[in-house]
Amino acid sequence: MRRETKRLEPTLSPNAEEEAFLAAYDAAAFPHPSVAVDVAAMTTGGGSLHALLVRRTAPPHKGRYALAGGFVGFSESLDDAAARVVAAKGGLSGIFLEQLYTFGAVDRDPRTRVLSVAYYALVEEARLRAAAPAAGEAVVARLDVPWTGLEGGPVRAQGDRGRELPLALDHSEILGRAVQRLRGKLDYSPIGFQLLPRQFTLRQLQEVHEAVLGRKLNKDSFRRSVVASGLVAATGELEKDVPYRPAELYRYVAARER
Repeated sequence: MRRETKRLEPTLSPNAEEEAFLAAYDAAAFPHPSVAVDVAAMTTGGGSLHALLVRRTAPPHKGRYALAGGFVGFSESLDDAAARVVAAKGGLSGIFLEQLYTFGAVDRDPRTRVLSVAYYALVEEARLRAAAPAAGEAVVARLDVPWTGLEGGPVRAQGDRGRELPLALDHSEILGRAVQRLRGKLDYSPIGFQLLPRQFTLRQLQEVHEAVLGRKLNKDSFRRSVVASGLVAATGELEKDVPYRPAELYRYVAARER
């Protein structure tokens, strides 16, 4: 009796199979959206929040103002892309950057399907204003927040003499989300100190909090709570070159020092 033997087909090793699949894979066969990053570089001054905006010189929305942004390269991370665009379009590097939210409305960009991973950056006022003139079409605009607390929603931007600046795409919503994030984190994280020089007065710190929150705070209560929190320490130095009685300077105390 003749025994039939089953012929075994040769099989690829897991690694070889993976390599063969990837070699034959055609990404163009599957439509996919583009990915961009937009950075809301923010500061405070004059009792208000301000943001870096760049006037668009080409369509879409030519002539309107936008956040520093651009498409993500195939060989860079999201964080690297955010740092790149804010340096190229805002003249800023080595600043606090944190991912904010992903904006993915189908019609948010008229060019094509574009997802935007938004970031916010916190910069001391003098540094942001010094960087803006060197960045070509960049301006530092005052933000007009039409809502209170953590309600959220779009915000408006104002240029010189209170002139409203038309915003491109959905950037009024991105700025609104950034304001909402700042207000929500102000009481439990050190983000307020990112908007100040290394040494500051308690008055300056209070002004930052008032600008972010959009409301006045009681001076005595604020100072007591800040000092009691252990977040600040007196430096033993006073303000210099001021036309009034100089105030004591403080510094932020990092968690590892407490």
